[in-house]
Amino acid sequence: MSDLGHVLVLAGGLSYEREVSLRSGRRVSEVLRATGIDVEARDTDASLVPSILADPPDAVFVTLHGGAGEDGAIRSVLELLNVPYVGADPDACRVAFDKPTAKAVVRSVGLRTPESVTLPKETFHDLGATVVLGRIVEHLGLPLFVKPARGGSALGASFVRTAEELPAAMVGCFAYGDTALIERYVEGVEVAVSVVDLGHGPVALPAVEIVPDEGVYDYAARYTAGHTEFFAPARLSAAAAAACAETAVTAHTALGLRDISRTDLIVDADGVPHFLEVNVAPGMTETSLLPMSAEAAGQDLGDLCRTLLQNAAARARAS
Repeated sequence: MSDLGHVLVLAGGLSYEREVSLRSGRRVSEVLRATGIDVEARDTDASLVPSILADPPDAVFVTLHGGAGEDGAIRSVLELLNVPYVGADPDACRVAFDKPTAKAVVRSVGLRTPESVTLPKETFHDLGATVVLGRIVEHLGLPLFVKPARGGSALGASFVRTAEELPAAMVGCFAYGDTALIERYVEGVEVAVSVVDLGHGPVALPAVEIVPDEGVYDYAARYTAGHTEFFAPARLSAAAAAACAETAVTAHTALGLRDISRTDLIVDADGVPHFLEVNVAPGMTETSLLPMSAEAAGQDLGDLCRTLLQNAAARARAS
């Protein structure tokens, strides 16, 4: 049995990624119960704070994706309640959740990341969409990848092959956020590298290679079984795999993250990884990448989650 009395798994929320979050929460709850932990799963509604005040958990595992789950808001509330939790603190979350800011931080420590333009919806409209988009194509070239500056699960993201496809991609992006990140597309192998710190410093788990059936790792490809083929570990040379691991740990450290993260990369033809984005609350569903990485490393997901919770509780006791 665990030395943790009971733990709280937060899942759901009101972001566009609610359904994915609920699936992540169910998975984490199941694997923790299998290790003997008393688990309570809760949504983030008006009853949450009174419930925590009435019966404070030993630690919280946050499986909220997007919005308040990754922008630091919920974690700020947990800190106000003096409840320990797994993952990065609110300040680090705010930096990592904003993709353009995260790109600037990792670029400052020497990591490669695709050249990009960040464009708020107001600028897009006020300055004239046709003129602005034309300049973007001239500056970045084609193809491009468009995605919301904040958010995840590839919602609102589009691969743009021609200049004619860019306006529709921008409209689709703005449906999920007020700011678009337009990146130069880097041809290569898409991989995800999870980083965990079980008490001895951040360590990269084996990279997972992502091969979507339709060529683009969109929402359907991520969360529909059979739409994407995964290879764990990724089919990379030893040198490229090591470079990916180093990149993910460097990003995790530079962004001030804690306990757990997942960095998405493109590995080009020369074996060089290019940073795309980082996730402070990685998906934990049956088709998510961190559980695949843990399995490839020979780690039991329940034991991993339990250790993270124990470390969070110990961190709180020591502070």
